[in-house]
Amino acid sequence: MNIEEKSALLVIDIQQEDFKDMNENNFDAPEWACIRNARRVIDVFRAKGLPVVQIKEVHRPDMVDFGRELDGSESVHCIETSPDTDYAALTYPAAGDYLISKRRYSAFFGTDLEILLKGLHVDTLYLIGGLTDVCIHYTAVDAHQHDYFIRVVTDAVAGSSEEAHRYALKAVQYLQRDALVTTADVESALE
Repeated sequence: MNIEEKSALLVIDIQQEDFKDMNENNFDAPEWACIRNARRVIDVFRAKGLPVVQIKEVHRPDMVDFGRELDGSESVHCIETSPDTDYAALTYPAAGDYLISKRRYSAFFGTDLEILLKGLHVDTLYLIGGLTDVCIHYTAVDAHQHDYFIRVVTDAVAGSSEEAHRYALKAVQYLQRDALVTTADVESALE
């Protein structure tokens, strides 16, 4: 596998809210595999000098910008004044990372992501984070609609359930047959 010069990494919604219970005593636990893999992928992109775009979901305290989001399974989350809405410590943005805040599932909707990617002359997007069946899926679909090549790092994303995760990955692969890769695939690009 070869990570092209025109690639960027989208780190989607890896926020403290989901990883506040992770610490040095349980770091190696199976439930944290996704974020450990995400860190490995981020390290590859930084080592190659490729763009890392850190994206987080935020909502106003008066909840005026949730729209229809609370009509489904989700409760109130990612309030911008909460420390749990910050980026997760293990994958925290470094100098040179680009930061995007979003208020909807897709990182393209109502943000300046498209302007940033055009300015960076990117044509391939690698996606890590969560949830596979929500924000990863909708961002991947919008990336596809904007004619980007998409690569979802399957072991660096997590879904709302294992079944939802699997079906979302199948839906993404339906759009682009080469869309699914692993952390090992990304790391092999350094060799």
